[in-house]
Amino acid sequence: MNLPRHSVRRPIFTTMVALILIVLGGVSLSRIQIDLLPSIELPTASVRTEYEGASPEVIERLITQIIEEIVATVPGVEEITSTSEEGRSNVEVTFVWGTDLDAAAIDLRATIEDEISELPDDIVRPRISKFSINSFPVVLIGVSSPLDPVELTQLIEDRIRHRFTQIPGVAQVDFWGGFPREVRVELYPEKINALGLSLNEILSTLRDANLDLPAGQIEEGRYEVTLRAPAQFETVNQIRDTVLVVRDGAAVKVGDVADVRDTYEKLTRMIRVNGERGVRIAIRKQSAANTVEVSRQILEEIDRINEEFPQMKVVPVINQGNFIERSIENVARSVVYGGGLAVLILLFFLRNIRSTLVIAVSIPISIIATFSLIYFGGLTINLMTLGGLALGVGMMVDSSIVVLENIFRQRDEQKKNRVDAAAEGAWEVAPAILASTITTLVIFLPIVFVQGVSGLLFRELAYVICFSLVCSLLLSLSLVPMLSSRLLKPASEEGASAAWLVGLKDRATQAFESMNQWYL
Repeated sequence: MNLPRHSVRRPIFTTMVALILIVLGGVSLSRIQIDLLPSIELPTASVRTEYEGASPEVIERLITQIIEEIVATVPGVEEITSTSEEGRSNVEVTFVWGTDLDAAAIDLRATIEDEISELPDDIVRPRISKFSINSFPVVLIGVSSPLDPVELTQLIEDRIRHRFTQIPGVAQVDFWGGFPREVRVELYPEKINALGLSLNEILSTLRDANLDLPAGQIEEGRYEVTLRAPAQFETVNQIRDTVLVVRDGAAVKVGDVADVRDTYEKLTRMIRVNGERGVRIAIRKQSAANTVEVSRQILEEIDRINEEFPQMKVVPVINQGNFIERSIENVARSVVYGGGLAVLILLFFLRNIRSTLVIAVSIPISIIATFSLIYFGGLTINLMTLGGLALGVGMMVDSSIVVLENIFRQRDEQKKNRVDAAAEGAWEVAPAILASTITTLVIFLPIVFVQGVSGLLFRELAYVICFSLVCSLLLSLSLVPMLSSRLLKPASEEGASAAWLVGLKDRATQAFESMNQWYL
């Protein structure tokens, strides 16, 4: 099919196709997810197990070594790294590159569950987590207040935290540096030794007394009522009055052998916000959510919270969305500057505004059309994709320049009219520009086969460059010939130019001649 001839003979159809590309690209641009970098999910999972009070040596012998032996049987495991700390074991499992991490994590969890009996009974069940760049907080918030730390923590837990979790796109809200409420039972060693009580007896008694058990059912007609015997502790005095044992007709209560206090958990970290004691809230987004949009909604919610709760001050400490916006804006500005410089250089060399306009129109259309391919290809707008556009801007005009130059040759040397010159000139060089574009595309082909983080980062850059070059190739064989047949003047009318343009042509011609003489 002779694409240039069809485009020249059907200018309205060609124009409508170009407008469809613009609309499709614009709609796609509004829906593309914005992130700092491409989605990176390393084939790494960690198995974290807690065993309170155990030394690193005990952790290594009873937990770490056993978990290492268990996970080594999972298919696809390439490397295992472990650390044993006071009360904690962490085993990092690296799988072969290309492994489906979701499926590998399921296999890992199932294997550990099958062998869980090999581990001590009183450990915290192993937790398996996957590494992903999306797991880093989108917004880190600092909260400061003159309120009592325990009261501030309770206020955030009851009134603030759920407001962030309800924001669309938020996956998790973590709370650091607070003072969670804790009822502490501190035993008197001399008293429990004198009574012959063991810690396990006291612990089991408290556990059994703090239960909410079913007490049967009552059936009456077509109604059925479930009865429960609520026995959970609601006050500190109920804990103090819990009977541990009866000796010589006298009941020994918890309050007799222990000091029961309503306090907060042991402070392990201290956080200051603007020099004041406070807490920190980390908000993580869902993997498919738009980082910029999620961070914007979080900031709006922060403003509403500050208005409704004047007794505390909530400030964003780290805003990934703002950083992404500025980074994307800088790269986008580079794309615009690159396109503008390309147009100016074209004007200098072509010395014709109409010719420059024909090629200049193809640059933004190629960029906008590329956004639709980015959207349907499942990519995101990030530094790498915009970097690909910035690199591709200069190459977008190559095919159009070759086509336009041959159209001029057909018009001036072959003395053909504008329509025939545009159609035949573009078709004549179509194999050449097709081969030129393919050779450029082949350069980026090896990037597709690169593995590791480098492959994930630069693959999208290569895709975008290829997308933009294919779009520019199609436009150079369709839109450029059509615009040339409509905008370019006949050769007999080329002399009727503005005085400033004639002067520009003369100066450019003199510059070319001087450069040729110097070179030769």
